[in-house]
Amino acid sequence: MAWMFADVWEAIARAQPDRPAVVLGERTISWGQFDARADALAAHFIARGMSHRSKVAGYLYNGPEYLESYFAAFKGGFEPVNTNYRYGPEELVYLFDNADAEAVVFHASFADTVEVIRPRLPKVKTWVAVAEPGHPVPAWSDDYDAIVATTPAVRPVKATWGRSGDDLLLLYTGGTTGMPKGVMWRQDDLFQVIGAGGNAALGIPPAQSIDELIARHAAAGDVKPISLIAAPLMHGTGQFSAFINFNNGGTVACLPSRKFSAVELWNEAERLRATNIVIVGLAFSTPMLEALDANPGRWDLSSVLAMSSSGSMWSQENKRGLLSHVTSAVIMDSFGSSEAVGLGASSSAPGAEVQTAAFMLGPNCVVFTEDGQRVEPGSGERGLVAVSGFLPQGYYKDPEKSAKTFRIMEGIRWSVPGDWAEVNADGTLKLLGRGSVCINTGGEKVFPEEVEEALKRHASVRDAVVVGVPDARFGERICAVVEPEAGATPTLSDLADHVRTQLAGYKAPRELVVIESIARAPNGKVDYKAIKDKALAALGVGA
Repeated sequence: MAWMFADVWEAIARAQPDRPAVVLGERTISWGQFDARADALAAHFIARGMSHRSKVAGYLYNGPEYLESYFAAFKGGFEPVNTNYRYGPEELVYLFDNADAEAVVFHASFADTVEVIRPRLPKVKTWVAVAEPGHPVPAWSDDYDAIVATTPAVRPVKATWGRSGDDLLLLYTGGTTGMPKGVMWRQDDLFQVIGAGGNAALGIPPAQSIDELIARHAAAGDVKPISLIAAPLMHGTGQFSAFINFNNGGTVACLPSRKFSAVELWNEAERLRATNIVIVGLAFSTPMLEALDANPGRWDLSSVLAMSSSGSMWSQENKRGLLSHVTSAVIMDSFGSSEAVGLGASSSAPGAEVQTAAFMLGPNCVVFTEDGQRVEPGSGERGLVAVSGFLPQGYYKDPEKSAKTFRIMEGIRWSVPGDWAEVNADGTLKLLGRGSVCINTGGEKVFPEEVEEALKRHASVRDAVVVGVPDARFGERICAVVEPEAGATPTLSDLADHVRTQLAGYKAPRELVVIESIARAPNGKVDYKAIKDKALAALGVGA
């Protein structure tokens, strides 16, 4: 059968209409309300002239409206598009135009930005605003709350074009270089790659039908997952985690505040009796650990069975610290990307924390040399990580970049997003980093991520990014850009000596730039170009 998210979620809503689907602070949206509100929104899109596979962009913070907009898109046979709410006007124009967006659902606090760019986006047929305190719905937009309060005469599934497992979800990813690219996931492929209602870690196989999935939910009774998703829904980690939870008939909870607070996260985890917390590496886990260290025993976190992260490396030491407080939990660390889900995974339990950047290869994952040969375990050879199986169709309207990432090797189609790794003798993966930001110093390749992780283990370093700066002799030399711990004054010699205790000498930094904040994005990623520009300016050298 071809899986479609709307079919699955509608069946779950019929089976458990009164269970909570989405929670945001004091707001609770039941599964029945979730279904009905998405119906009304999908009907509105149809009334505005949208047709099969029209694109719906969500320019929204975390909350019920984000997930309802996606459900509405799935219901109507439309294709949802994520939007980074940190983008400026030019980036937004590029994204909405490139995605061929015909509907944009946005929080009204973005209205001033939207009003400026609207004349440049003639493809958009409806702008739908979510009112906020102090930010009313603009006169030129449709009112989200008024729309979802209506009851459509005909459910959107009755639209003449119907639904298809070939309908897409577009996941726009900025990566480390270049303009955002829209990763095209067929609904059926995406549903399968995120487990099809199963859980490999718990030995639960994928479901074979909606009826089987609903029967599983019924057998579980009131024992349903409650995922507290701190990561932004605009990125794959948060978005796909929410989908997995919905597919299991659970509840998705978001943090009420729009600026991350670790104290708020632990308050909500205790209040809601959350079973899973979804984050992205150190950007979240460091303040979470600091809050726990500063308030030992303050929170009852015995309900938390898992803390999940994807998309950003984080340290063994950090995991150990969290697990010393949340002793009921296992940390599930996934290695993947927008265009390659399931590259690898690690699982850490109290007293058995996995080393930084060490992952078990996924079942469809291989490391290839640049000329397409498999890297042998224990050989010390470096290669590019690739995954086969359920894959995206490519990048939207970009066949050239699609061909570079999605390659045929050994007669099989693979996604090769650009991550370099070695394969240890035991078959585990040692992740090195993205080739696009690799530093070439004296002919040696240095991957910033492994040096960054070494730097972060120094007591004076809160966060760090490593970039290459020009060097007349070696081509590039390594520069550490460091956000220090409060009151700390790290020195180049101390940090270089510290790195040498863990890595080869040529990987130690030759320059140091100290800044107030690394300013990671909400998904834990860093803008290497912006950091490099800061480093060059601080050192007084040209690019």
